[in-house]
Amino acid sequence: MADIFAWLISFFILIALIVLVIYQLMCLADLEFDYINPYDSSSRINKVVLPEYIILGVLCGFYLVTGHWIMSLFCAPYLYYNVRLYRQGKHLVDVTEIFNLLSKEKKQRLVKLFYLVFILFLSLFWMIYTSLEDHDD
Repeated sequence: MADIFAWLISFFILIALIVLVIYQLMCLADLEFDYINPYDSSSRINKVVLPEYIILGVLCGFYLVTGHWIMSLFCAPYLYYNVRLYRQGKHLVDVTEIFNLLSKEKKQRLVKLFYLVFILFLSLFWMIYTSLEDHDD
């Protein structure tokens, strides 16, 4: 039963990560369609970048602590990418370069979104599998 709660916690953490990435995509789309100015868009995106990175690190650590090694390995490339961006200082959106990098930033967040959806489906699969396995006992 504890394993099902672990999968539920990871499900809600993944939903929070997906919401953060979609929020960043919406800010970029608003900027592209000229609904928002570059300063507001970059400040809104920059406010949620570090929480996204921290939540992903917590999720990866949570998978390690609960013994879900495979899921932790699936989170590792995304975590490595985020750490690499942070160490290079490229994790924040620059207000002066946002228009030049708009398509790159959108593609980056779309890849993150699809990767998170993939991990979410894996998590749902394991949650259903665990609940059926517990139900048979």
